[in-house]
Amino acid sequence: MSPEPTTPLALEVRGLRVSYGGVQALRDVSMVVPEGSVVAVLGPNGAGKSTTLRTISGLIRAQEGRIWVQGQRIDRKPAYKIARMGVVHVPEGRGIFPSLTVRENLEMAEAAVTEATDPVAEGIALFPALASRLRQLAGSMSGGEQQMLALARALMAQPKLLMVDEISMGLAPLIVAQLFDALRERAEAGMSLLLVEQYVEAALGLADYVYVMDKGSIVDVGEPSDMRHGSLASAYLGGVA
Repeated sequence: MSPEPTTPLALEVRGLRVSYGGVQALRDVSMVVPEGSVVAVLGPNGAGKSTTLRTISGLIRAQEGRIWVQGQRIDRKPAYKIARMGVVHVPEGRGIFPSLTVRENLEMAEAAVTEATDPVAEGIALFPALASRLRQLAGSMSGGEQQMLALARALMAQPKLLMVDEISMGLAPLIVAQLFDALRERAEAGMSLLLVEQYVEAALGLADYVYVMDKGSIVDVGEPSDMRHGSLASAYLGGVA
């Protein structure tokens, strides 16, 4: 079952086509994120998942297709204007400033927050492990701590649409659980989330809807229960319980 098209949409993507040096990376990709829902994009490496997020956030320009965020077309806008519209992208890897301290990284989030707040206190409230790292250079922390910092900065920006790319990559299960708990808390509060993730069970446990990609195309779409029992999804995801 796919998202109901009459539901108000946080994101609508229609017919995206992206090529790199003559190689087609995305082929007619279309998807929606209903307001207040979590949509997971799953599939093998090289399927086009990260390219889709980068195109939505304006880091890559599509050759064809259109993108709307809360009804406003964004596909011809530069990345900084898309970010100002409330689209926050946590990229694959660590979305931090490694040469700044943890405190400085958190303080930089203040510019994106409309309400008066203490970004350092807010960041520590989200991830208490950061409290003892405030004076440390962000790039010298463990991978899990860097990902906590990246997610804290993103959540403090109060996004209209949060896009998270492979947040669990290379991290211990305990750290992954903490990151997903933070996402689940915000999702339950009504945040719209587009999630690219290789940790299939964690993604299915959080998502309302799932798209499966392979070779630059959408090959399946449905609810998490469909993915757990569908033969097509299982073939692309390697089998899920």
